[in-house]
Amino acid sequence: MESRTEEEQLAVIKEWWQRNGMPLLTGALLALVLVFGWQGWQKYQSSQAQNASVLYQQLLETALNPSGEPDAAKVAELGKRLKDEFGGSHYAQYGSLFVAKVAVESGKLEDAAAELQTVVEQPADDTLGELARQRLARVLAAQDQAEAALQLLDGDAEQAYLASREELKGDLLVSLGRDDEAHAAYLKAKAALAEDAAVGGLQMKLDDLAKGDA
Repeated sequence: MESRTEEEQLAVIKEWWQRNGMPLLTGALLALVLVFGWQGWQKYQSSQAQNASVLYQQLLETALNPSGEPDAAKVAELGKRLKDEFGGSHYAQYGSLFVAKVAVESGKLEDAAAELQTVVEQPADDTLGELARQRLARVLAAQDQAEAALQLLDGDAEQAYLASREELKGDLLVSLGRDDEAHAAYLKAKAALAEDAAVGGLQMKLDDLAKGDA
C-alpha cells in the first residue's frame, strides 16, 4: 500500500512536470536571455554614446585650419560621419547645428538650411527642434525668404522658447515693414520674460518702433 502511494506520488510529480516543468524552464531561460540581453544592449548604447561623443568633440576641436578658423570641408566630413553612424542621436543633431553655423559663416546658406531642416523634421528633443527651427528661420530671412521664415515660426511655442521665438518673429515682421504686427510680437516676447530680463535689445526694438510711430 505504501509502495503504491509512492508510485502515485511519482506519477503526480511526472504529470505536474509534463504540464508545468517545460513552461517554467522556458520562462526561466527567457528571463536569463532578457537580463543578459538588456545588459548587452545597455553596454552597446553606452559604447555608441561614447563613440558619438568622441566624434562630436573632434568636430568641435580638430576641424580647425591653421588660422584657428573652422575648416568647412573637415566640419562637413565629420558632421556627415556623425549622421551616418549615429543618425538621430543628440550628438549627431548638435553636430548638424555646428555644421550649419560654419556653413553660414562660409556664406553657404543653402547648405546651412538643408542641415537645419533635417533636425527640424525629426528633432531628438524639443530643445534641439526649437533651436534648429529658429536658426533655420534666420537663414531663410538671410535668403530673402522672410515670409517662409514666419510660416516656420507659426504655431505655439513652449514657454521656455516663447520669448526668443516672438522676438525673432518681430524682427522678421520689421524687415517686411509690418511694424504693428512686429510691435505686438515684441510685446509678447517681453511678457514671456522676467521683468529684469525684459530690457536691453528687446526694449530698444520696442522703443525704435515707438519712435517710428511718433
